[in-house]
Amino acid sequence: MPRRNRVIVVGTSAGGMDALKHLVPQLPRELPAPIFVVQHMSARAHAEVLAGTLQEAGGLRCKVAVNGERFTPGCIYVAPADNHMMIDKKTIMITKGARENRYRPAIDPLFRSAAVAHGSSVISVVLTGLLDDGTEGTAAVKACGGTTIVQDPADAAYPDMPASASQMGVDHSVPVRELGVLLDRLVRVAPGKRKRIPEGVRIEATIAERVLSDVRAVESLGEQVPYNCPSCGGVLWQIEASKTARYRCHTGHSFTAQSLLAEQSDRIEDTLWITLRMLEERRNLLRAMKGRGYPTAGSDDRVRDIEVHIERIRQILISGGAISNASGPRPKRVRTTPT
Repeated sequence: MPRRNRVIVVGTSAGGMDALKHLVPQLPRELPAPIFVVQHMSARAHAEVLAGTLQEAGGLRCKVAVNGERFTPGCIYVAPADNHMMIDKKTIMITKGARENRYRPAIDPLFRSAAVAHGSSVISVVLTGLLDDGTEGTAAVKACGGTTIVQDPADAAYPDMPASASQMGVDHSVPVRELGVLLDRLVRVAPGKRKRIPEGVRIEATIAERVLSDVRAVESLGEQVPYNCPSCGGVLWQIEASKTARYRCHTGHSFTAQSLLAEQSDRIEDTLWITLRMLEERRNLLRAMKGRGYPTAGSDDRVRDIEVHIERIRQILISGGAISNASGPRPKRVRTTPT
């Protein structure tokens, strides 16, 4: 039987650049595995900056991933901005699929695709970040027999992501300064026994890869719930096999409960700002009409009513109480120990 080569998938968000800069120098040049990195970034970011920084930090070759290219051991592949990165047996897939957990690139699609394609050969790593992208991907890797690792939350600048992924029962939780040695050891150990790929994991990987609306596929994953997708307005299904509350719409958007609340908060705030602008424009128009001698019966009362609503909305926006982000207070930053 041919030797099954290991693959390493890494996901990170807030604080990720520093964590990766401490990890990469620890890895030997002859590392016998490719490394795939998803760093949350804006659509306007330049992944080349991250790739260049990591190239300078360590001895491994580092590049922005290209759709269809064959991956090789000893190279770090960075997901491009505004695209998901996934892998199959030998090549990389770059897609403009729907956002998952509010991000593109997102961590879960990469982890899930690796788990389906490589099973127990996968080593997943969740580093510092807010909310919980990477948790379901970690569960998928574990379900398919892979090895799961998180940065010790106490060592993370933003502990939310590794702490959430830890709830899936990970194999290792270590500070960044110990992660390189651990990865080097694990990639040189033969993978465990192959496991049957759970059907739900396979279906979700296919949805992300094909970038298709597929109501029948999503219906097979769970039950409809009385919420709408805040990204596209479509109905949502709750994923039954998930260990955490998680939702999908038929166009491909996927949310954990935390990311769904956060996205709803953003949409509510956008709506309130639009409403505030329209009310102010209506008030100003009524005043202008009165100033130009147009009929103004009751306009003073309408202006006063509008100003009451304007003030109420302004107070909501200023306080943020009704639209607070689901992540709650920002965690206190901690210093990552240099290697």
